[in-house]
Amino acid sequence: MDRTGNTRRTFMAGGAAVAGAVAAGAGTGAAAHAASGAGAAAGRSVAVFGGGVAGLTAAHELAERGYAVTVYERRALGGKARSMDVPGSAKGGRRPLPGEHGFRFVPGIYHNLPDTMRRIPFPGNPGGVWDNLVAPREMSFARTGREDIRIPIPWPGHQPPELSLDDIRRALTGLIDTALNLPAHEVLYFVNRALVFLTSCDERRDDQWEHTPWWEFTRADRMSADYQRILVVGVTRNIVATKAEEASTRTVGSLGEAFVFNALGQGADGPPDRILNLPTNEAWIDPWVTHLRTLGVRFELGWTLREVRYGAGRVEAALVEDPSGVRQRITADHYVSAIPVEHARRTWPAALRAADPQLARCDRLQTDWMTGIQFYLNRPTPILHGHLNCVDTPWSLTAIAQAQHWPDRDFPADYGDGVAADCLSVDVSEWDKPGILYGKTAKQCTREQVAREVWAQLKATLNDTGRTVLSDGMLHSWFLDPGVDGLGTPNPTNEDELLIHPVGTFHNRPSAGTRIPNFFLAGDYVAVDIDLATMEGANASARQAVNALLDREGSTAPRCRVIPMHRVPAVEALKRHDLLRYRLGLPNALDLG
Repeated sequence: MDRTGNTRRTFMAGGAAVAGAVAAGAGTGAAAHAASGAGAAAGRSVAVFGGGVAGLTAAHELAERGYAVTVYERRALGGKARSMDVPGSAKGGRRPLPGEHGFRFVPGIYHNLPDTMRRIPFPGNPGGVWDNLVAPREMSFARTGREDIRIPIPWPGHQPPELSLDDIRRALTGLIDTALNLPAHEVLYFVNRALVFLTSCDERRDDQWEHTPWWEFTRADRMSADYQRILVVGVTRNIVATKAEEASTRTVGSLGEAFVFNALGQGADGPPDRILNLPTNEAWIDPWVTHLRTLGVRFELGWTLREVRYGAGRVEAALVEDPSGVRQRITADHYVSAIPVEHARRTWPAALRAADPQLARCDRLQTDWMTGIQFYLNRPTPILHGHLNCVDTPWSLTAIAQAQHWPDRDFPADYGDGVAADCLSVDVSEWDKPGILYGKTAKQCTREQVAREVWAQLKATLNDTGRTVLSDGMLHSWFLDPGVDGLGTPNPTNEDELLIHPVGTFHNRPSAGTRIPNFFLAGDYVAVDIDLATMEGANASARQAVNALLDREGSTAPRCRVIPMHRVPAVEALKRHDLLRYRLGLPNALDLG
């Protein structure tokens, strides 16, 4: 992420407007449903619906430009990015155990979100919240029945993990085993496919590769199991958190390209892998909300958007349900919808959709389940100094042991009951395939069965080569994302689904500025340069929404800087050559089929 100190820009705003906005942000009184505060200049009030990364970014950029902003959030600020307290877990004056929807990951290919993080003050940090990012030293592909592949992540200032002789033996065994089982011609073929994508022009990417599944592009069905698991499936799960069989080549290839350049030090904000050095709310979300309040942003929690009312060529109001269940009519000069697409499209009535056809196309966007579970362990368990990709697990597990990355926290002294000493945070990406304990999918299991199944799959992949990494005696407790409900029933639900990227998705993503003059979209589903549902995409889309709003008003305020993905000049020349070939109906010059 890019960070630039506490505040990167200076903005002009009338003293009365700022004073009024700060006063409005102090509480949630009876008149809280009025989005335009007393100190807001006419035509400068904005209602932002959704308090996740997109909504908070929009509020941040608008408030810095003097707008009176009210954020309406139905549950908790931070959205899918937030951490949350485990109910009933705090004892002896400690904080509750930290839970989360899923672990956070901030690669160096991000630039817009880091810029925002640098502008969020944090005590003792010259670079604000951005200084709370730390770089894991390694990652691993964990395989069942075989030694894991342990990969260091070198970077300037990188401190390699200390290795025992047994660690070295296992690492060499894993690498040699992979080399022997992954045929050389398959490695060369994969490299060729990567070069084909790298040198493909934008038109070919947007058309041919957007409509080609990654699995087909890499010819995975013709290749060995190791090729499929490590190069095709493992790469997509680690980089884009999506399914190789369905994901568009444009999406996977674009992100893979960016990560390769990041690893080579090209166009990077920092190391390829970064995480926060505290639970997310402590390190980022809470300081952000505090800062936004000082800018005059007002927050209304427990308010749910039900309908965006359209009339006379513009949005005339928003119908919102307040915390007591009473429906309120919200009015503002501008409206930003910053809630996830699966919830947002329910609020768009026929008249609004008719005014802008791109809203109807959002119905084609697909979401799926990717949800986290945390296992609290009674002893420190630094399984790995970074992310673990369990490539052979039926439920596509990825994980990270967190306490080792929180140097300013003594986990048992600061959290829970004093017994829990570590948090193993696990993301479950596959909810529709049978597990190894019950023969049922994750959705068919109860919450207790999901926890037992995930734990069993972790043990099967980590305790398989003569070393016991996890044992039942280490397990203190677990916490499954409360957004998942109805598990083990015919109709399970997930409040926080993830936008996925099957072929054709790119062409259904909407722009941040709609044809409705005072209605804007922000969220990880909006079309931005990073073609993936990410915090970076949510942040960039909010910047685009604010710029569209400024353009509609003819504002003289500085536009938000929207930083595109890095492009390498030498490759751009090859892409220009491919553009000619593409327009002539010819394949990429490196494409061997």
